[in-house]
Amino acid sequence: MTRHGAEVRLEGLGKSYGPVRAVKPLDLVIEGGTLVTLLGPSGCGKTTLLRMIAGLEQASEGRILIGGRDVTLLSAGERNVSMVFQSYALFPHMSVLENVAYGLVSSGIARRAAERTAEGALETVGLAGFGARLPSELSGGQQQRVAVARALVLEPDVLLFDEPLSNLDARLRRAMREEIRALQQRLGLTVIYVTHDQAEAMAVSDKVVVMLNAGIAQIGTPHALYTQPDNVFVATFMGEANHVRAEIEALEGDAARVRLGETVLHLPHRGLTPGPVDLMIRPEAIRIAAEGALPATVARATYMGAHTEYVFTTPVGELFATDRPGGSPGEAVRLALDPVGTVLVRP
Repeated sequence: MTRHGAEVRLEGLGKSYGPVRAVKPLDLVIEGGTLVTLLGPSGCGKTTLLRMIAGLEQASEGRILIGGRDVTLLSAGERNVSMVFQSYALFPHMSVLENVAYGLVSSGIARRAAERTAEGALETVGLAGFGARLPSELSGGQQQRVAVARALVLEPDVLLFDEPLSNLDARLRRAMREEIRALQQRLGLTVIYVTHDQAEAMAVSDKVVVMLNAGIAQIGTPHALYTQPDNVFVATFMGEANHVRAEIEALEGDAARVRLGETVLHLPHRGLTPGPVDLMIRPEAIRIAAEGALPATVARATYMGAHTEYVFTTPVGELFATDRPGGSPGEAVRLALDPVGTVLVRP
């Protein structure tokens, strides 16, 4: 079973409910054969955007093109997209095989041919031999795979996922997100994946679209968003980050001389100008070091096995850090800041 995913292009796409903007007009290109995640807090517009692509919500403005075809005014059934819902939406009275074959049978394909295709889809998701069971006889992870198989048999140009792992426990979520990613890469599918879980987004995505207040805050690879966030929101949403205020004293080529309390740092200026500035410091960028520039006191130390979680009291505020076991509560230490995890951002 092979696929060739289609490009999805959104041009000025927006959605309003009366005076309320659910999605502000936006432009977005999702390359064929890639997995792109729409990530953001509840109410940011990510699910509404997904439902517009699926044809379950009518756009208020703009266009949706899938594989170069304008589908903006087409119904969900005419778009050749499939959606895996948060609830899986399996028919409890049907067998697994009947659930997977349902869409094909409904479209007029002979039942025997539909079931042969459904058996192939079940094999693709690792459920060969499960066709005779009822959904109630499966685990949550297996039900999720059935929902994916049911979407795959329709050979969609685009596969859509709406919070597909939220009903699973943490260990199973980790396993299932790896399976979804492996399947997407093996079949060359175009996948648009909605989640509010940044770890999930980082684990599965070629690109992440971070959304806030019905618009796009930043688009990039997981690595780029984590190491080079554009603003405070993206920095704090894409993992733990300490937010402190500093001051750019001068620009020196591509670098800025930044004063943090009594400490001077040299960091990429990222287009910012001299004056007060926001500085984000990742927990893993803070290390206890004999020659560290920043004085601190260990407020709390929590042993986590491979590392210790620290809260330090410093002249620039409390800092959360992860480091090797070493400091004890009440101990005076000095902290070194790794430039790789210390970045200037816009408010």
